[in-house]
Amino acid sequence: MRRFFVYFIPTALLFLFIFIMLSGNLLKNPIGKETSIPKSIGIIVSDINSNKWVKAYNETEKLSNTWQKIVARVQFSSERDEINAFSVNLSRLRGAILSKDKSASFMELNEAYEHWDELGK
Repeated sequence: MRRFFVYFIPTALLFLFIFIMLSGNLLKNPIGKETSIPKSIGIIVSDINSNKWVKAYNETEKLSNTWQKIVARVQFSSERDEINAFSVNLSRLRGAILSKDKSASFMELNEAYEHWDELGK
């Protein structure tokens, strides 16, 4: 019985930790009624193209709320730099939308999408 605990528990924990660290790509996908991040980015792009700045800002707030839910799931399986960079892009995007700057908004959205794509790889 002692041999079982000495070998099985460390091995099981090791496999559990490996699973958690490799599950980032799975955990970043929407669960339940959450909107997907790429879909939200697409909506914001179309709102900015149509000069619907208020709608774009509201959608950015929804994107930020969705991001906060996803961060709680992927924080152990993704690089901290990618998580921080995506959060910074959201903050800059809010500023660009408030100033109604199309080019800065598109740059931040594209960079945020790249960070999202690299998250969990």
